Amino acid sequence: MTAAFAVFAAAGWLTSPVAADEEFPFGFEMSLDAPPQPGSKRIPTLEIGDHGETKLDLWCKTGVGQFSVAGNTVIFVPGQLQDPGCPPARAQADDDLIAALSEATTWRRRGDQVSFVGSKLLRFHINTN
Repeated sequence: MTAAFAVFAAAGWLTSPVAADEEFPFGFEMSLDAPPQPGSKRIPTLEIGDHGETKLDLWCKTGVGQFSVAGNTVIFVPGQLQDPGCPPARAQADDDLIAALSEATTWRRRGDQVSFVGSKLLRFHINTN
């Protein structure tokens, strides 16, 4: 019985990091895989809490939302967004990003890359700093 326990313990130890790398990134902040908008260095970020509550810092707007996850299925519901007087192009880019997140139906994670799949594919990188 001791040998069997050692085998299971070793197998669990070897597979745990892989499984963690494929779990939904609750408790992490991540940045959109996109270049900054002209005239800005800002990249949209999502800070996802342990229960799916999300803080959004977009191209210009900020706000909150909620992720619900079951397996590889995802639902994103945006909350109130604050517009501090965004230029029209950035405001439209923010609205388009929120719409694409809201239309996402599935997600996948590979290492520090998280993708949301819907009418558009959105790729985010988990911030590791």
